[in-house]
Amino acid sequence: MSEVVKEELISERRTPRVGTVSGLALMTGATAMAAIGGGHHSVFATILLALLALGMAHAFTVEIQRQAHRRAGRWGRNDLINTVLLASWAVASLTIAMLPYPPASVRILGLLLTFSYTAAAAYFVAERHRAIATAQAESTSSVSESASV
Repeated sequence: MSEVVKEELISERRTPRVGTVSGLALMTGATAMAAIGGGHHSVFATILLALLALGMAHAFTVEIQRQAHRRAGRWGRNDLINTVLLASWAVASLTIAMLPYPPASVRILGLLLTFSYTAAAAYFVAERHRAIATAQAESTSSVSESASV
């Protein structure tokens, strides 16, 4: 693999965004809720909605990686907003799971979404810290290389 391709994989050149991570998180959860608790679906419709939710979960994971590995040297306001929004979706899912009147399938999915959103927030924070540490290590090594030349 060439150095340019490795650099592109290590640091994304995108600007920080809030709506993409949060929007994909909500769309994934809502699609899963529609598959589970959306009324009387045929088996085919339920399977299609579940597959759509899985595909959106993959897109959500990729977007978390892109946002975490974008090129910025420090933790920013958008990182905090993304983390707080993911944590708030986890709290909202937990609230739905704890309500007494939804069906058991919706309550179980609410718990699953709670754990998923919590894991996504932790994954984003870990990946972002790793990307920042890598960028700082690279800048420190490039400074020391230029000083030794």
